[in-house]
Amino acid sequence: MANPLIHEGPVPLFVHGALEYVAGLAFIAAPLLLDYDSGAAVAISIVVGVVVLLVAATTEGPTSLVNALAVSVHVVLDYVLALFLIATPFLFDFGGETAPTAFFIVLGVIHLLLTIGTRFSTAPVEPGRSQTS
Repeated sequence: MANPLIHEGPVPLFVHGALEYVAGLAFIAAPLLLDYDSGAAVAISIVVGVVVLLVAATTEGPTSLVNALAVSVHVVLDYVLALFLIATPFLFDFGGETAPTAFFIVLGVIHLLLTIGTRFSTAPVEPGRSQTS
């Protein structure tokens, strides 16, 4: 029986992992590049960047540095992160500042779509069978 958390989308796991490293660095650099006024936006952006890098580096998979975190846990964290990013400007009261609000919401939506579209299964497919069977 297939794990309901594991998707079989068109995005390879390697691409997902690589994009998470890029996103982590983007969150760390964004406050400097986009000149955030809100101290909360700066702090949360840097913390999110570090957390994304740590999760990417420790999840079992082709872009991992240490295979310590199960893929199923990573998927749950991805969904939580995406929802958190979308809600963050409003939860931490910087929704009136355009740059960080747009950055958090856009990256949250992109992360949600990336998670939905990622093929998390790394099991080889037998000829004549689909990966979902």
